[in-house]
Amino acid sequence: MSRCFFCKFNTNPTIHEIENLDKFISPRKKILHREKTNVCAKHQRSLTKVIKHARFLALIPFVSYQGVK
Repeated sequence: MSRCFFCKFNTNPTIHEIENLDKFISPRKKILHREKTNVCAKHQRSLTKVIKHARFLALIPFVSYQGVK
């Protein structure tokens, strides 16, 4: 059984590490669910808040613009 990414490295999701947040977002910029990311419930809740805050601050986009010409 794989451990949570954040539990494994003894850290919490932060808005300052955008590269780590990109691991938990689909190509269409939707937040992936727990079963797909293998993150524990505690960190999934905080991850969701951090991703939404990063979107609000325009650090990551709300949607991807795939196929738009």
